Amino acid sequence: MSQSAADAAPEFDAVIIGAGIAGLYQLHLLRKQGMRVKVLEAGSDVGGTWYWNRYPGARFDSESYSYCYSFSEALLEEWNWSEHFAAQPETLRYLQWVSEKLDLRRDIRFNTRVSAAHYEPDSRSWRIRAEDGSEVRARFMITALGGLSDPFTPDIPGRADFKGESWHTARWPHHPVDLSDKRVAVIGTGATAVQLITEIAKNIGHLTVFQRTANYIKPLRNGPIDDVTQARIHAEYPEIFRKCRESFAGFIHDVDPRSVFDVSDEERRAIYERLWAEPGFGFWLGNFADIATDRAANETIAEFVREKIRERVRDPKVAAMLTPTDHAFGTKRVPLESGYFEAFNRDNVKLVDTRATPIERITATGVKTSEGEFPVDIIIFATGFDAATGAHNRIDIRGDEGQSLKEKWASGPSTFLGMQTVGFPNMFIVGGGPQNSASFCNVPRCIEQNVEWVAETLAWLRAKDITYIAATPEAEAAWGEHVDETVAGTLIPDTASWFMGANIPGKKRGFLLYAGGLPTFRQKCNEVAATGYAGFTLA
Repeated sequence: MSQSAADAAPEFDAVIIGAGIAGLYQLHLLRKQGMRVKVLEAGSDVGGTWYWNRYPGARFDSESYSYCYSFSEALLEEWNWSEHFAAQPETLRYLQWVSEKLDLRRDIRFNTRVSAAHYEPDSRSWRIRAEDGSEVRARFMITALGGLSDPFTPDIPGRADFKGESWHTARWPHHPVDLSDKRVAVIGTGATAVQLITEIAKNIGHLTVFQRTANYIKPLRNGPIDDVTQARIHAEYPEIFRKCRESFAGFIHDVDPRSVFDVSDEERRAIYERLWAEPGFGFWLGNFADIATDRAANETIAEFVREKIRERVRDPKVAAMLTPTDHAFGTKRVPLESGYFEAFNRDNVKLVDTRATPIERITATGVKTSEGEFPVDIIIFATGFDAATGAHNRIDIRGDEGQSLKEKWASGPSTFLGMQTVGFPNMFIVGGGPQNSASFCNVPRCIEQNVEWVAETLAWLRAKDITYIAATPEAEAAWGEHVDETVAGTLIPDTASWFMGANIPGKKRGFLLYAGGLPTFRQKCNEVAATGYAGFTLA
């Protein structure tokens, strides 16, 4: 993408890629500063994750009232959530409503998938091209692509031969899908699959689930919000968001600083039972601290969950297949469920262990394992995402010396604060890129921190007439060491998970997220700003 002297001046002060939770808030803040801003969105509407993921059963597993935007008292006052853990259609309606209330759509270009973004040193600006050939230019580019937005479908031999319908859960059709008389295969049993399988098993011809790894799964315990509770939530919003701001992962739950072994066996069991009976993530994120670091401590909670699984699955052989034994509790994302295990008690649901009997290929009429062929009409891939880096790698992003971001990150991502990367000036990453708190967090709570920090940074640069900001190699290297330190000593690196990039063939294994916690991350970012952006080159 070449540049002429005639078009040297950027059209926009900032271009934001993505109109999800992060992109919408970033647009709102930058526009309030008087900046010329344009959002480019691949979908036909706002919503990001909640636009694309329309599979049956999709819903929050963060409490609804901790997931919404906290920056506006007016928005908080006017919106009422119907459930403690809202379903996808309600969440999408919420984001559509916010975009209308804040009049955001006029600055969003929908159905515009970005294919390339090249930095042009002479004008200190980004030239950004869409797949339809249109281009825009901006001083600053902000990617709000989401940490889990690049669907991964495994390259199983024969996929192209299948004569039935197939799709990834993140590309669920926008029209109603009737499975009541269909033979359906679901490949995968992660958090998405847990929600999907629970829902579609209620009305399906026959369901075959292909599982590679059994998971530790906890009951969600969702329910409607009555009028009394609704009033209490509105009154307690300041306290809810204070808790989220101060907790390790931005939830209303926070870690118990004690050790598993500080209490008696009886008291520990009582604590586990209490947290198990409560809604949400408290069993995982509000439990004893050393569960995350000590294998013996972890085994006490892992065996507790295994007992709960065995109690709910009638067939001992199926129960054994659904019981995780190959990794520690909490070292993978813990799914929340509302009847998942009972689905496998149905006569028309079959579980296939793909470690014992691997999938060999997809045929014209079904899925063939080493055990035999399973005829199906529809194949649903619940096979996850290329986390943290995949969405960026889809775009040909090139920095000041022509290097592509994909090439730079081929041996593992490197950033400063998870929001800039060396060689790519005037580019900020918000809401789920690598080495950022927003990728290991109650997402909107960390997104608000990211977006506000970037907005404050751009306001500071504009006030000082600075048109160039770039992370230094030294700052990036130090941040990488800090990120590694946050996960060292935990049990996470011992498990093959998407946290470690282990779900993507050929992806270099390494911790993709930030495990230092939201308060520490916020403090680190604030310290950089307070020192006049030490760690950045400014011009």
